[in-house]
Amino acid sequence: MKYGDFLGYRRFFLFGIGGVSMSALAKFLISVGCEVAGHDHVRGEYADGLGLQGVRIFFGNSEEVFESSCFIEADCVVYTGAIGEKDERIVRSRALGKAVYPRAAFLGAVCGYFKNVTAIAGSHGKTTCTAMCAHVLYRSGVEFASHIGGEDLSFGNFYMSGNDYFVTEACEYQKSLLKVKADNAVLLNIDLDHMECYDGEGDLIDTFKAYLHGAKTAFVCSDDARCKLIEDDCTTFGITDKKADYRASDLRSLGERYSFTVNEYGKAVARIRLRAMGRHNVYNALAAFAAMRRYGFGENEIVLGLEAFEGVKRRLEKIGTHAGVTFLCDYAHHPREIAATLRTVGKTAKKGLYVVFQPHTYSRTRLLMEEFVDILRTVERLLVYKTYPAREFFDSEGSGKRLAENVGCLYGESTRELKKWLTANVKSGDTVLFLGAGDIYFAAKHLLREFAK
Repeated sequence: MKYGDFLGYRRFFLFGIGGVSMSALAKFLISVGCEVAGHDHVRGEYADGLGLQGVRIFFGNSEEVFESSCFIEADCVVYTGAIGEKDERIVRSRALGKAVYPRAAFLGAVCGYFKNVTAIAGSHGKTTCTAMCAHVLYRSGVEFASHIGGEDLSFGNFYMSGNDYFVTEACEYQKSLLKVKADNAVLLNIDLDHMECYDGEGDLIDTFKAYLHGAKTAFVCSDDARCKLIEDDCTTFGITDKKADYRASDLRSLGERYSFTVNEYGKAVARIRLRAMGRHNVYNALAAFAAMRRYGFGENEIVLGLEAFEGVKRRLEKIGTHAGVTFLCDYAHHPREIAATLRTVGKTAKKGLYVVFQPHTYSRTRLLMEEFVDILRTVERLLVYKTYPAREFFDSEGSGKRLAENVGCLYGESTRELKKWLTANVKSGDTVLFLGAGDIYFAAKHLLREFAK
C-alpha cells in the first residue's frame, strides 16, 4: 500500500477494532469522512466509545460479520497484528476481492496523509513521549493529529485538527516500526522484548537501526547501552552523557515530579517542571523537546506544552481511595518498566506498599523469567495475578503461577482472591499498586467498586 492510497477507499472494516491503536485509526478514518465498521472478540471501552460515534461493531461470533452489509460493501479491510494471514476473516476478505492490509502497513499509509511526521519508538515510554509531543503541537497552535497507544488525559488515543503535523508510536512488535515513514524518528531505548518476533538481539538492534535510517532526522538516547551501538549520525539526548546534543542537567525532584534544565548543544535554553511522576519521564520529555525543536518551535512553546502534560491513563494513575488506602495502576509489564515504577512509588508511598502484578503474554514471561524474578523478589508484599495471554496459547513455563512459584509469593486467579488478600492486610495509609498491560486495570477498578459497597 502506497502512502495516502487509503484515500481511494470510502468504506472500511476493521478486525480488532477495540484495540487502542486500531480504534485510533478508526477515529482517523471517521475524521476524513470515511465509513467505518468493525469486529472484536470482546467489548471494551474503546469499542464502546466508537459505538457512541455511530460505528457498528460486531462481537464474538464472526459469522454474523460476513453476512452484514457493512462488511460486504467494505472497500478495504484492516486487521490487527494479533490476527494471522491465514485467519478465516482475512482469507474470506481476500476471497471477496477486498483490499486487505495489516495495521502496520495501513498506519504507514496514513503517515503519507500528513506533511510532517514524528514517530516515537523504543521498548518503553512510547505512549508518554508521543502524548508529550501532542501537547507541544497543541500549545504551538499548529494543525496536527496524534495517534497514541494509550489514553492521554486531554487528547485520548486520537486527536486531529489538521494534517500539517502527525505524531505516532512506532511499535517493534512484528517489526511494525519499519512500515512507518517519519521525518523525525525517535528511539527512546532498546530492551529484549517481543523477542518471539526476532532472530536474536542482533536482529532486534538492526531493526531499530533500519527504522532510524529511514527517517530524515533521527534522535537516540545516548544513555541507553543498546542505543549507543547505533547512535552514529543521530541527534543524541541524555542525562548522564555530557556530550549529548540535548542534555538534561540540574535535576530536582519534589514528590517524584522532576524539574530540569535543557542544554541544547552545550547551551542552557530552558527549564522544565514536569507534572508526570518519575525520573524516566525526564528522558521522554527531553526526547520530545529535541524532536519538536527540529520543527523550529520556540523554547517557550515547547516548555508550555511539556508542562501542560498531566499524564496517560494506566501510567501511575490514581484510580481512587478507600478507607485511607490509595489505589494506583501502572502499565508496566517488562522488568525494566516494573523497576522504574517501583522506584517511583516506593519513594512516595506513605506506609505499606502492596503490589499486584499481572504478567502479559506467556512468551515474555518465559523468555524474561530470570529478570522478572530478580525485580519481583524485591517486593515485600506481592501477589502475582493470572497471566493475560493476549494473542497466545497457554504455556505452563511462562505462566503467572510458575512466576509466583519462582518468586516465592502468593498467586491469584480471580478478583475474589485479590479482594480477600487485600481485605485481610491493607490498612489506612497504605498503597496498593496494580501492575500490568492486560485486564488487571479493569480488575482493579472492579475491586475498588466492591470495596466502596
